[in-house]
Amino acid sequence: MKHVIWVLWPAFIAAGVAEVVFFTVIDPRQLYLLGEPIEVSATATYSIGFLLLWLLCVGSSMMTYLMMPLSIKAALAKLASEREDLSRPKR
Repeated sequence: MKHVIWVLWPAFIAAGVAEVVFFTVIDPRQLYLLGEPIEVSATATYSIGFLLLWLLCVGSSMMTYLMMPLSIKAALAKLASEREDLSRPKR
C-alpha cells in the first residue's frame, strides 16, 4: 500500500500546484472544447481540470517509480517496513 501512496501523494501535490498555476492564467469561462465553449460551471471545470492534471501527474510519478533501480526500491521497502506506521498498530 505504501508503494501506491509513494506514487499518488506527490502526484496529488503536483496536480494542486499545476491547477493553481493553470487557472490563475486561464479563466474557466474562456475554455473551448472542439471549437465550442464549455457549458459547465466554474466549480465543475476546476474539478475536472484537477482530476485530469492528477491523472497526468500520476503517470509521471508512476514512470519515475518504475524506472528507479531495484536496489533503491529494495532500500525504500526496507525502510518503510522498519518504520512504525502511526495510523495503526504494527502487526
